[in-house]
Parts: sequence; C-alpha cells; structure tokens
Amino acid sequence: MMDQQTHLEIGRPTAAFVGASWVALGLGASVYFIGLANAEMLLAEKGYFLAVFLLGLFAAISVQKAVRDRAEDVPVTGAYLGVAWAMLLAALTLMSIGLWNADLLLSEKGFYGIGFAMSLFAVVAVQKNVRDLAAFRSIHPDPAPLERPGLLGD
Repeated sequence: MMDQQTHLEIGRPTAAFVGASWVALGLGASVYFIGLANAEMLLAEKGYFLAVFLLGLFAAISVQKAVRDRAEDVPVTGAYLGVAWAMLLAALTLMSIGLWNADLLLSEKGFYGIGFAMSLFAVVAVQKNVRDLAAFRSIHPDPAPLERPGLLGD
C-alpha cells in the first residue's frame, strides 16, 4: 500500500517528540494510578476508574489506528471504526459520570480528569510515533551492522 502513496513523504519523528510523548503518557498514567491507589474509595470504585481508564486508552489507540489506516488506504471496516469511536465516547462519558457522582473534592475530580485527558492525548501521540518510526524504518532500513562505518576499525 505504501508504494501507491508516493505523494506522502514519511518523516522520522524527532527524538524530542517521541520522548515528550512517552513522558506525557508515563506522567499522566502515573499521576492517575498514584491518585487512585491513595484514594479513600471502595475497591469497587477504584476498579471502575481503572477499567474506564484502560478502556479509554485502548479506544483512543484504536481510533488513531483506524483513522490512520483509512488515510493510508488500508482497508478498515466502518463497523470497526464506529465501535472504536463509540468506545472512546463511552469511556469519556463514563469517566465524566463517575467523577460527577464521586464523593471527592472538586480538586480531586480535576486531578483525575486531567490525568485521564493527558493520558488519552499522550497514548495517541505515542501510537503515532510508533507507527511513523515503523513506516520510516520500512522505507529506510538500517544498514547491516558490519556495513556501518567505524565498526571494523575503518
């Protein structure tokens, strides 16, 4: 499929963008999980917020992948794309309802909301970088280790 799209130039994401994406995902998820572990909630409530968090991350990656596949003329069924969007909207709705009804301070609700939103954005950026790096490497493979200058005392 990539050969048919010669009009698209695949660039390598910068190390700064790749690093910032991973740091944002790690920070958002860590803050969310640390807050959840320290929260004075029932275990069932913690499980709810964990499950919604994981659903949101998976759905965000699925939406990103399906949209990118379609942009690159990779077949994606409408059903899959629809389910991915529906699950992302469901995760956002469930998180909003859960936070609205949670017996937490407003600052704590904001803490969880920002951690969730930051993680959703970051996981999309990480997925994009992973995909861009894979596409770049398929077009520009690294030379074999023995062919690299300086390895044999050149």
